[in-house]
Amino acid sequence: MVERAFASDAPSVAAQLFGSGLIGVREGLETGIVVMILVAFLVKSQRRDALKWVTLGVGAAVVMVAVIFAGVHFGTSTITGLAAELIAGLASLAAVVIVTWMVLWMRTAARSISSGLRADLARALHLGPAAVVSLAFLAVGREGVETALLMVGYAENASGSQWPLIGLLGGIAVAAALTVAMYLGAVRIDFGTFFRYTGALLIVVAAGILAYGVRALQTANWLPGDSRNAYDITSRYSMSSWYGTEAQGIFNFRADPTVLQVCAWVLYVVVVLPLFLRPVVAGPGGGDRPAPASAAPSK
Repeated sequence: MVERAFASDAPSVAAQLFGSGLIGVREGLETGIVVMILVAFLVKSQRRDALKWVTLGVGAAVVMVAVIFAGVHFGTSTITGLAAELIAGLASLAAVVIVTWMVLWMRTAARSISSGLRADLARALHLGPAAVVSLAFLAVGREGVETALLMVGYAENASGSQWPLIGLLGGIAVAAALTVAMYLGAVRIDFGTFFRYTGALLIVVAAGILAYGVRALQTANWLPGDSRNAYDITSRYSMSSWYGTEAQGIFNFRADPTVLQVCAWVLYVVVVLPLFLRPVVAGPGGGDRPAPASAAPSK
């Protein structure tokens, strides 16, 4: 019987809740901002009659995301052996692509999201209810599909535990509460700081998912080097300890990674993190562009 790539001790409950909760809060806030922009525009435009169409589009997107997550997550949980390793590895690599695109896109697009959505909604209102429903569905569905696929890759090492899902739902609930509070003016959030720090943390999390995916594909014989460890500290570092389970649950750390795993982790962080942290300044036409190395970070 083939062991899972993370067949050692399962991550602790706290680690599973933290990692998935972080994804839930960040993705939930992104989605909440989108919905808040749409609702605020309709209210200010005296088009409250169209709120029901936005609600319908958002509801349909939520149902679609739930179906995708349940289908992929519970469908793959019934597969064992080399096929399970292969699916886990490919799902993890897909999750890395998604989170990388997500954090890098948000870095440059955050300033223009509001104006773009308002313009799109204004056009949709002229076209009719179907256009409004479609706009809300696509705007929310995009964020939701990212979350669903990212969670599938993130939760693969949870050994069938439902704690990652609970953490995700808890994070989304917190994000929903913050979104309502922001809409009512009770809470103000520095989104630049929030997305900068959570984005950096998610990049490190994604590096761990990438390493996990590499190991799974090595176990499935799709990549070489399964028996070549970069180091092995299992005699001094207990994966069953509190710190071992926390590191495994949040960052997918293991005490005996292969050479290819370590190389993939280091290369990903060295390339993606500087790209994400590079300052962004307003371009001549009002859009965003990467700042030159000498430019100060935008506030």
